[in-house]
Amino acid sequence: MSTDRRPMAMTPAGQRAADQLGALACHVIVPVLVVDDAMQARPTAHALATGGIRCAEVTLRTSAAFDAIAAMREEAGFVVGAGTVVSVTQLHEAVAAGAQFIVSPGLDPDLISVARTIGVGVLPGVATATEVQTAVRLGLNTVKFFPADRLGGLATIRALAGPFPDVRFIPSGGVDAETAAGYLRDAAVPAVSGSWMATRRMIECGDWPAIERLSATAAALVTSRSGP
Repeated sequence: MSTDRRPMAMTPAGQRAADQLGALACHVIVPVLVVDDAMQARPTAHALATGGIRCAEVTLRTSAAFDAIAAMREEAGFVVGAGTVVSVTQLHEAVAAGAQFIVSPGLDPDLISVARTIGVGVLPGVATATEVQTAVRLGLNTVKFFPADRLGGLATIRALAGPFPDVRFIPSGGVDAETAAGYLRDAAVPAVSGSWMATRRMIECGDWPAIERLSATAAALVTSRSGP
């Protein structure tokens, strides 16, 4: 089972999204990981992949983050990015460590410009219509809606999609196994990100069977979404 979506043909809008997101573009479930010990990184990637999820965002919230990114890149066919990127310096450090995409909690034109210049996928966070409009002006058509649970969730995404029908929203923050399916049923939501399938505690304890099991359940959401 895989979370990759590989369409036979891509529309111009779809191509723009792929160009923006880079290696992240084909993934529907994006685990958000906090890794305290880089030794746990590759086993975590392997457990996710065994369950059917072949990507992850490693947040820059611990001193082990850059080493964790490098370790995960060693897992064959696994796509890894850096999250909580809030400066250009962090962006360069993450890319040097092997990050294939960049996720930011907010909308920073400098980060976006540098990421696109060096050819790394970028997903900035937005919380308001003003920020969505700015993202569009910067040439983006896919944004992270963060923190989704605090901002009204799917109802707010639908409200924003009205005036911005060409923008796609990836909810992050409070997304879990119960809410992910509802998000993914909406045409404005190409993917979801969350930590429920690989929590900080699970990673710390090395609970690979739980990560595999929860990843398989999450990956099944993609199959049910595409449906017959």
